[in-house]
Amino acid sequence: MEEQQIFVRMAIKAWDTQIGRADKFFSSVSDESMFKEVAPGKNRIIYLLGHLIVANDSMISIFGLGERKYAHLEEAFMTHPDKSDLDMPEISVLRNDWAESNRILSDYFSKLTTGEWMSRHTVMTDEDFARDPGRNKLSVLLNRTNHVAYHLGQLVLA
Repeated sequence: MEEQQIFVRMAIKAWDTQIGRADKFFSSVSDESMFKEVAPGKNRIIYLLGHLIVANDSMISIFGLGERKYAHLEEAFMTHPDKSDLDMPEISVLRNDWAESNRILSDYFSKLTTGEWMSRHTVMTDEDFARDPGRNKLSVLLNRTNHVAYHLGQLVLA
């Protein structure tokens, strides 16, 4: 196995680990507790669940894999802060969206070749990529893995 394949496998394993930890957390929280703040005056658990769905879903378009499925949640969970009085889906819907979004991403990830992981994503130009080929799809996955881990750290404080 070549080095790039090893790096891809390591990154996907790290992603799967963090998503698994988040799954365990979200499935252990009661519906009533989803409205708890992670700290006084900070985001609620429900907001961070929706936020992670939206952030992770955006990888589909960043990787050029198709249309995002959860773009409709962007306003409530990404563009505006928590408690902006925007409509949010029911908790059961968000829980299902979380599971489905992770299934979709896992399916996409399993189909990408090593070369595709090392290729340019859609948010950068060919010129930018030529200057810095390390800003590739794999780097996006690593950053999103860290994003999940960061918010999971906040969530466990709740």
